[in-house]
Amino acid sequence: MVEKSSQQRDLFESERSFRLLVEGVADYALYMLDPTGRITSWNIGGERIKGYSPGEILGQHFSRFYTETDRANGKPARALGIAREKGRYEEEGWRVRKDGTFFWASVVIDPIYEAGELVGFAKITRDITERRNTQLKLEAMQKQLAESQKFDALGQLTGGVAHDFNNLLMIISGSLHMLKRGADDEAKLQRAISAIETATRRGAALTNQLLTFARRQSVNPQAIDFADRIAAIREVLDAGVGSSVRLAFDVSDDVWPIRTDVSELETALLNLVINARDAMPDGGTVTIAARNLVLDEDPLVGEFIAIDVTDTGLGIPSDVLDKIFEPFFTTKAIGKGTGLGLSQVHGFAHQAGGTVRVASALGKGTTFTILLPRGEDEPSREAAGEPAFQGSGTVLLVEDNPDVAAVSIGLLEQLGYQVRRVADAEAALSEIEKNGVDFVFSDIVMPGKMDGLSLAHHLRQIRPGLPILLATGYSEVAAGLRGDFPILRKPYEIHELSEAIAKLPR
Repeated sequence: MVEKSSQQRDLFESERSFRLLVEGVADYALYMLDPTGRITSWNIGGERIKGYSPGEILGQHFSRFYTETDRANGKPARALGIAREKGRYEEEGWRVRKDGTFFWASVVIDPIYEAGELVGFAKITRDITERRNTQLKLEAMQKQLAESQKFDALGQLTGGVAHDFNNLLMIISGSLHMLKRGADDEAKLQRAISAIETATRRGAALTNQLLTFARRQSVNPQAIDFADRIAAIREVLDAGVGSSVRLAFDVSDDVWPIRTDVSELETALLNLVINARDAMPDGGTVTIAARNLVLDEDPLVGEFIAIDVTDTGLGIPSDVLDKIFEPFFTTKAIGKGTGLGLSQVHGFAHQAGGTVRVASALGKGTTFTILLPRGEDEPSREAAGEPAFQGSGTVLLVEDNPDVAAVSIGLLEQLGYQVRRVADAEAALSEIEKNGVDFVFSDIVMPGKMDGLSLAHHLRQIRPGLPILLATGYSEVAAGLRGDFPILRKPYEIHELSEAIAKLPR
């Protein structure tokens, strides 16, 4: 009997200690609800956080802590229902104090069972308004910092692009002045024409970088013989390194073909060569090499071509190495670069199904390695330059810009075609219905209800055998074509137009 009395005393003391502990917690509202949601116990934390004394709140429904909107939406009953069904309810949200002020609460509700029967709920509420406000301030500061960094990056980009384009425009305008004067020196005339051609290519490459960064560039993958492409752009690469840097090549004849976008590959190589040149202020050697490689490294599995661009320059410091592929990041002075060159290389390599790696040692040089998947098709052996063939027949040119149309008409006529030109898709459909043509050459971005891509899809339905070639300098829709229609990227040269027409299905 004495032992039983002692156990009861111990149990009473344990319950009393627990009750004192709960009632004495000031930072948390710890209280009980009956199965209907009425408050059956209250602690000092509840009084401090919510403002009610035990005499004011015991027996009241806990829904009075919710906002009017939450009560109207049935949120209190829903919270108890979830606690009953799931075994626990947790959330953060607005709650209302006795004086009508709001606070941000962290809430936990647990169902309490006795002998398998629900006898009520244990509820814990914590005021985390200060923590939430701090978090919101931090997020606002981070957003402000991100905006500031974005504007700083845009400022760097604008300065770099303006500097590069002004240089190109200076070359073009100066060379055109020489041509207009009609100088008798044939060598000077040829140098002027060559300078205009080089500046045009560099301008196209810069625009290409911007579009790649903006993810607005369409990709036309095809099988490429790397040795042939290097030979075709040798002069451009030589111009890129300048006179104080020697350009060397180590490309064996047995290198596998590459399946990738020609323009993107050439732009990536030019970016790496210029980057290597800038790393060698006192001169040196840039070596372009290519080799076959079989990889079994997730996600790169299979046959790849490794293209190395190696310089003998200053090397890249370790604290810079992790940032070099970030858009706008550059170690060059303001106006000396856009910070998009290596970003373009990285984006191109990954978009082509490969990657780019870098190895560098201070004072010894740097090697960038582009890994690209092997192409299965036989590469085209047509050399860049003059058109490969002379065509015949009638082409419908759909181009809204009259100056661009005039250039395109001139190129098409040089290839032997008769050209009819219309300014929009609706006029194109009317012309085809009246007269018929041998193929359609249309810009993608045009005014009106129907753009060039919509026109192409419509023509495929009503004239399934009619060859269609699309052109664009910028278009979001072109990125999703996936080979539905061939695309010629602006600005294009006559040999590129000739090759694109030659590949059209007849």
